[in-house]
Amino acid sequence: MTALPRAEALTPDFIAGCLREAGFPDVELRSLEVAQIGTGQIGNCFRYVLELSGEADGAPRSLVAKGPSDDPTSRQTGVQLRNYLKEVSFYRTLQARLSIRTPRCYFAEIEGDGPEHLLLLEDLAPATQGDQLAGCSPPVAQAAVLQLVGLHGPTWCDASLTKLDWLGVPNELTIQIGRALYRAQLPRFLDRFRERLEADEVAILERAAESNGPPFEPLGDVFSVVHVDYRLDNLLIDASKTPPVTTAVDWQSLTLGNPLSDVAYFLGAGLLPETRRELERGLVNDYHRALVESGVTGYDADRCFDDYRRGVFSGFAVTVIAAPMVEQTERGDEMFTAMARRHARHALDLGSEEFLA
Repeated sequence: MTALPRAEALTPDFIAGCLREAGFPDVELRSLEVAQIGTGQIGNCFRYVLELSGEADGAPRSLVAKGPSDDPTSRQTGVQLRNYLKEVSFYRTLQARLSIRTPRCYFAEIEGDGPEHLLLLEDLAPATQGDQLAGCSPPVAQAAVLQLVGLHGPTWCDASLTKLDWLGVPNELTIQIGRALYRAQLPRFLDRFRERLEADEVAILERAAESNGPPFEPLGDVFSVVHVDYRLDNLLIDASKTPPVTTAVDWQSLTLGNPLSDVAYFLGAGLLPETRRELERGLVNDYHRALVESGVTGYDADRCFDDYRRGVFSGFAVTVIAAPMVEQTERGDEMFTAMARRHARHALDLGSEEFLA
């Protein structure tokens, strides 16, 4: 395999070749413009605006290229956690079986486990990236939660997925590694963020470090593919439509786990606590109803909400482990502060401490 081009340096010939392979055989690319977009922690994204000629009906006029971060720490994290491999593998092998809204992929390749990789994706403008700090409106929250049914339903309790090595199945070794990593990172996290947190928020973050239960557990009797990092910064939202249209991006962390961890993670981080308290029971009920309509059986509403309460700790793991492992930025610190506070408050509000063994 020849060396992959850098995401910011794609040529007209390369992009035209990708479009021809995608079903536009006569397209010609006369010129292009490129600009960096997004605020990814371990990846860089660039928008290419294309001037096409030839038979180009239906061909995209802009695309997004994604490659590894330039920051050495972030690149190492992307390899260590297999983030780059997971995202490329998602688009190559898993996307087609799902109904959750995702960008069309025109190219997906990786060198080994990375960091060098390249994705060429549909540009979803005028949809805009969600804002983790500001939170979202109730209609956006409902749209995003219902989209998760298109990820969880098609992969619900599918044992064949446990054979996908790149996807990762929680086992005793990975659980021990996860717990050890959380415990190792927590002091660094609190050194940086303790003064921004309430005392009871710090206390439950610390208690989770001693847990033999969540957030690190074996695969249970109910499982599916989970996004793991399903939050507003990883959604593109078109709020001009009713209901709003959300599209999930950044498939760098997906694995197998309890599907309600995605729901709890999103609502805990994406809604301000006062709004979340008012709406969460109804939104979880909406999700469960859609899940049943998708064909899932043998999973009642009470079990669903209990799994949701247990799933709040998924946000602890992502926040505490990721913050010290990626490039530090002012916005990143604000985001991790908001996430830590909201996830901790979520667990406290729901009495989820009972699940910490």
